[in-house]
Amino acid sequence: MAGSPALIAAAGSGIIGGASSILKANTMPFHAAGTFEVNLVPQTLANADAGPLMGRLSINKTFSGDLQATSKGEMLSAGTVVKGSAGYVAMECVTGTLHGKSGSFVLQHSGTMNRGEPQLTVHVVPDSGTGELAGLSGTLGIRIADGKHFYTMDYEISPR
Repeated sequence: MAGSPALIAAAGSGIIGGASSILKANTMPFHAAGTFEVNLVPQTLANADAGPLMGRLSINKTFSGDLQATSKGEMLSAGTVVKGSAGYVAMECVTGTLHGKSGSFVLQHSGTMNRGEPQLTVHVVPDSGTGELAGLSGTLGIRIADGKHFYTMDYEISPR
């Protein structure tokens, strides 16, 4: 299953909209790619009566490539009686370097499998970047091939 970031829409007055456009014009989009290893460990659900289709897992990842980092997070999942249908949400805190800039940021996952068809969004949580990654925004894509995990990340770092 894969996750992708949520779209965030903002509306404002002409002055705010104009300032936002100027900031966006001064940011440069970047692309990062690499691989990661993931370790998912089942955890006890807070609601023990949730049933066998619900799950909770801890997430531990190690990223290589343009993102040299580790992450820790938590995932909640739900399966169904229909094979190939499920959903999950997750939050993970990533700490390391992205194209040589160090800091941390939070990723928000939302994934759905509809009878084997995956839909995943993974977004950087707004204003979660720290250190040299303050102002980070973007999305992360995940691909799994031959048991190996790959990521691509499209991002910007806006001036503060």
